[in-house]
Amino acid sequence: MIATKNVQSFIGGKFRDSSAQKVDPIPNPATGQTIASLPHSTREEIDEAVAAAKKAFPTWSETPVPERAQVMFRFKALFDKHIDELSAIVTQENGKTLDESRGEVKRAIEVIDFACGAPTLMMGHNLDQIARGIDEELTRFPVGVVAGITPFNFPNMVPMWMIPVAIVTGNTFVLKPSQLTPLSAMRIAELLDEAGLPEGVFNVVHGANDAVNQLLKHPDISAISFVGSATVAAYIYATAAANGKRVQALGGAKNHILVMDDADLELSAPHVISSAFGNAGQRCLAGSVAVGVGKIGDALVRELANDAAKLKVGPGTDPKTTLGPVIRGERKQKLIEYIDGAEAEGAQLISDGREVDQKDGFFLGPTIFDRVTPNMKIWKDELFGPVLSVVRASDIDEALKVLNSSTYGNMASIFTGSGKYAREFKRRAQAGMLGVNIGVAAPMAFLPFTGWKNSFFGDLHATGQDSIRFYTRHKVVTTRWL
Repeated sequence: MIATKNVQSFIGGKFRDSSAQKVDPIPNPATGQTIASLPHSTREEIDEAVAAAKKAFPTWSETPVPERAQVMFRFKALFDKHIDELSAIVTQENGKTLDESRGEVKRAIEVIDFACGAPTLMMGHNLDQIARGIDEELTRFPVGVVAGITPFNFPNMVPMWMIPVAIVTGNTFVLKPSQLTPLSAMRIAELLDEAGLPEGVFNVVHGANDAVNQLLKHPDISAISFVGSATVAAYIYATAAANGKRVQALGGAKNHILVMDDADLELSAPHVISSAFGNAGQRCLAGSVAVGVGKIGDALVRELANDAAKLKVGPGTDPKTTLGPVIRGERKQKLIEYIDGAEAEGAQLISDGREVDQKDGFFLGPTIFDRVTPNMKIWKDELFGPVLSVVRASDIDEALKVLNSSTYGNMASIFTGSGKYAREFKRRAQAGMLGVNIGVAAPMAFLPFTGWKNSFFGDLHATGQDSIRFYTRHKVVTTRWL
């Protein structure tokens, strides 16, 4: 595990200390104790990282695709070898349980595995004799220097949505990880270096708003990938696009889970609880609204409250823990303000997580509200914490109306034994990722992460074939020999 006092940057194949004046402490969310210090990269250091990527691009982009794929094979083998260490780093800087961290690293490995198929994924297509004596072919080329701006909640997995695919398709990369969780990014850099990636192909810089804005407007960056809140995603999209860049910006969510009155509560309620409170609710696929449809509402609330009471709040390193801390004390306080506000608006508090038996760290217990309505702030906003709202609906039409009235459209799920309900849901739910009797409808790496509405800004999504298309440009060659 990384034991450096100051988090370094990685520029042009070298780890280096920053000359920055601005330095943030990085606490362990479970203890509040500082585990590292993060200097924010200077403008000059960010420019050097982009310059290193630009310098590396001509050679790397001309490296045969199978050779680039071999680097990914070695990188994947290193991830497999170090999965426990990588998981421990995630738990240390993010706070989630070791099981959750291990699950995150496994999902990261899936994307690297997908990228290993570049020789097939990069293939174009052709048609002989498209006209008399004329042939046409489509080929893919990398776009250039690309940048990734990633969030705190999945410091290992989300960067892997971008890095392996971008690099294996021939681009060079500058990563700006979350300033709250930078340690995983540095271990990723070490493993890429160990896998034999040439210097300058991958670079890491640090910072907050200033660093982001510099990357968005940098003339030598061709594409931007972002994951974060909806407000920032909209800004990233508008600013980067205005500066002539290709953009994919994944935003926030308010995911609804419909529980129909024919659902088996003993089977479905634990999945709702896991969706709502896994990763302390700090994920864009968290099921933060449960919709009890028909006569199931009262029984659903009782079952959810019983299951929530069984969750054990504590540090992620404790094997018995099932709900870790939120990322910072400020985040905890903001969530408490939402809870207070929901009570004032008339929502019925069923499970109160404000008082937890943890002296240190940033802990908030599972919180459940019943009788939440779409005019309440707790329903409208993405809370990004262990807070679950229960909405009542008389039938599937009303439930879908509630779901579709949200400004977000990331994920939605339905629990039912009815094929009719499931089919109605699949056709009418306005969200890009849908689950039927699934609490977290996360696509595998070879399919795209398809948020809708304010959950995504751009045209080509992360992962799957969309990611190959995002990180490549097409040339269509028309040939006639006289």
